[in-house]
Amino acid sequence: MILSFEAAGDLLDQMAEEFPEAFYRDLNGGISLLPQAKEDPEGTLEDLYIMGEYHNDMMGRYINLYYGSFAALAEREDWTEEDWEDELYTTLSHEFTHHVEGLAGERGLEIKDELEMEEYRREQT
Repeated sequence: MILSFEAAGDLLDQMAEEFPEAFYRDLNGGISLLPQAKEDPEGTLEDLYIMGEYHNDMMGRYINLYYGSFAALAEREDWTEEDWEDELYTTLSHEFTHHVEGLAGERGLEIKDELEMEEYRREQT
């Protein structure tokens, strides 16, 4: 099933309210659900999408989630509403982890992400 952009946004809003207030420290740009899909340039045959990103740049600290990426995978994998909830929550948690680690000067999740991409590249060759 493909959840509408509005329904996905409502779910995301509900989830965001469940996170502790401390997670929002210095997240001055908040959380945005953007309509587009964002394919990972390292993917092959439209098999790899960027679901979310944590940014710390001249615009501040903020989290973007890409509705179109979720919708593309939902269509390909025939997601249920529960799948949407799981994927949105997992992605939001992942990006919050980047934010909290960034505040602490840590890079553990960033390193883990890099290792997973290295493994993906090896599997593609």
